Amino acid sequence: MTIRAFLHKGCALLVFLLVLSGCGRGAQLSVVKAVATGVPALAPFFTEGQGLGHDAEVRSLPVHGTLQQGDTPGLYGGSRQPTVCDVEKLKKFLTAPGNHRKAQAWGGVLGIRTEEIPDYLDRLTPVLLRHDTLVRNHDYKKGNAAPFNSLLQAGIAILVDAQGQPAVKCSCGNPLRPFAGDAGRIRVDFEHGNRKWRGYDPSEVTAVRAAPRRLERLALVDVDDPDRGIRRPVGTAGTDDTAFDTRERHTVPDLVGADFAKASRLLSDAGLAAAYDGQGLPPDDARVTASDPPAGTELRFGQYVTVQVAGGTSDGRTVPVTPAGGPGSEPHGTPPSPSSSGGSPPASSGSSSGGPGPSPSAPSSPPSSPAPSSSPLSPSSPLSPSSPPSVSSPASRTSPATGPTSGSAPPPGDSVTSAGPAASGPATGGPTASAT
Repeated sequence: MTIRAFLHKGCALLVFLLVLSGCGRGAQLSVVKAVATGVPALAPFFTEGQGLGHDAEVRSLPVHGTLQQGDTPGLYGGSRQPTVCDVEKLKKFLTAPGNHRKAQAWGGVLGIRTEEIPDYLDRLTPVLLRHDTLVRNHDYKKGNAAPFNSLLQAGIAILVDAQGQPAVKCSCGNPLRPFAGDAGRIRVDFEHGNRKWRGYDPSEVTAVRAAPRRLERLALVDVDDPDRGIRRPVGTAGTDDTAFDTRERHTVPDLVGADFAKASRLLSDAGLAAAYDGQGLPPDDARVTASDPPAGTELRFGQYVTVQVAGGTSDGRTVPVTPAGGPGSEPHGTPPSPSSSGGSPPASSGSSSGGPGPSPSAPSSPPSSPAPSSSPLSPSSPLSPSSPPSVSSPASRTSPATGPTSGSAPPPGDSVTSAGPAASGPATGGPTASAT
């Protein structure tokens, strides 16, 4: 009887362990290495401390959803500081004969040949992160690019391409690609001097997906003065910036009946951000049935407009209506008062194939540079400008690295686990920042 009882308990325990193991297979977390502002990389492509990039002190802003489109108004920041990233210095370094092997590894990550590097760099735009942002980072080890997932702290200076996709971390020159995991299921390791930064919140972590169209300019927010917006032509470093007042009101367009891709594009062009519920973007062809706030409501630059959709490739999928985000906004369509504060964090806009979490986008060929603007920095209309929506994404040359952390995966250290952060509520103001 004792033996039977023992066997019975043993079988029950075995069944429990098998069930537990099976349940955990689909819940694997992506290991992510924290990268704080001002902390040198262990194996950078470019020797740090030589003034290649200048990070800023920026408090990460809340986001509405874990995936943002690269054309979202106010997704990135800028400053009055003339150079947050010295592109010419990076170009000179990568084209030096003694750094040819590094240039080959660097270009291989981005899908370009070494002779294309100067032209490619000329088409990138320096910005400052306004959110703690997930990317696929790359160290340089033993003559090769070593990929690893990383979380870049808000305030880090990066270069983005013509679709708003992070391409280079300025201080070390490391090439960046899209984060390929589920942004809602990560384990962040804080080590090697990258201590958990003040104000870190797992629910404010986001990843960036390339916009479905090439942009002519980026609509930024001054990290030192969130009431000041910056329009920066793609491929320029700030000398051709024009300023606008982010407190000015923008009218929510009529979105009902449009598909989600068109609706998010209309919002982006109006200087507003498309909000949605869930981990993945709604299908491109899902029809908008309602918006909150409704058409005709006036909001300040970068505030959220939450859309409700139905149908599309995932038939019957609906994004529930939630209060529009942004500082000073009232829920359920009530226009914010003119005294509301600035610097609303944007949400994703543009099109997507839908599905949970961000999907990798292939590196694109260097986009053509727009004609630089010669207008001085002066107040102007704060609409988020872009090229006509009919322009398709450039063809890819190679596929980015995917899957879990590899190469230089960080050893065990202090870690924070995020399992599906919920979209945060309205922001209470702009970033508290000071340029360094």
